[in-house]
Amino acid sequence: MPISATAKSTGKSARKLGRILDLIRGKSVDEALQTLEFLSSTAASRVAKVVRSASANAENELVARSSDLEIVEAYANEATPAKRMRARARGRSARITRPNSHLTVVVDEKEL
Repeated sequence: MPISATAKSTGKSARKLGRILDLIRGKSVDEALQTLEFLSSTAASRVAKVVRSASANAENELVARSSDLEIVEAYANEATPAKRMRARARGRSARITRPNSHLTVVVDEKEL
């Protein structure tokens, strides 16, 4: 039975998170956390936090160890962007849109 964890409004773009998620998809939880530990991106720490959360959820629900878990799905969807205004010339303003995304990681027990 797959168990998931979600982080809403991460403050990172879905494109940046997607590159990191491609590295961990299909790996075991322990191997994925080890991979994320050595990435210099700040988004990697956010992904690691969600992977740990999904692992803890699975341990509580399935009574399984984290070494027996595998990342089945990992994806980032776009969320509502943060809209800000910046002062421009002659008393005008310009809109700044900061990207945002929702991050989901699904883990399940390894099939033997």
